[in-house]
Amino acid sequence: MQSLIISIMGKDKPGLVDTLAKCIYKHKGNWQGSSFAHMAGMFTGFVEVHVPADENEKLVDALNAISDLSVQSVAVNTSPNSLTNQLTVDVMGNDKAGIVQELTSVLNQFNLNILNFSSRCESAPNWGSLIFKANAVIAVPEGFDDDALQDALESLSNDLVVDIQAKQ
Repeated sequence: MQSLIISIMGKDKPGLVDTLAKCIYKHKGNWQGSSFAHMAGMFTGFVEVHVPADENEKLVDALNAISDLSVQSVAVNTSPNSLTNQLTVDVMGNDKAGIVQELTSVLNQFNLNILNFSSRCESAPNWGSLIFKANAVIAVPEGFDDDALQDALESLSNDLVVDIQAKQ
């Protein structure tokens, strides 16, 4: 079996995931995991698929033939994750330009790998401004000092609230 990571993007409409799933099933692929999102009228996401070696090229060709979607696929070798310790980092504060860059810069200073990151802006009740919210899952080495990370993140702004928890 070959592992493929497939990314898709296209104008959102009903049936996009079903089209992808049917194509994968037709080529004897086994859907391992996925993440999809709708943003600004577009639908995007990625899927990990295990597919028999003799179906790999046929599946890639069929994926590339799907109309109305931009599809890319990359064959990968699966290997166990060497960093099994993970932290969940939740951040909330007033929105400002550059906040994601500041957050990721701190994570990079600690040499941490972001496994999952999502963010959004919401209207702040009674304030009339936007609140930035982010959630990240990060891989950390054994014995990592999450208090130092929390201090570094909170020092970015006096209104930033950071909650760090071990991922179960």
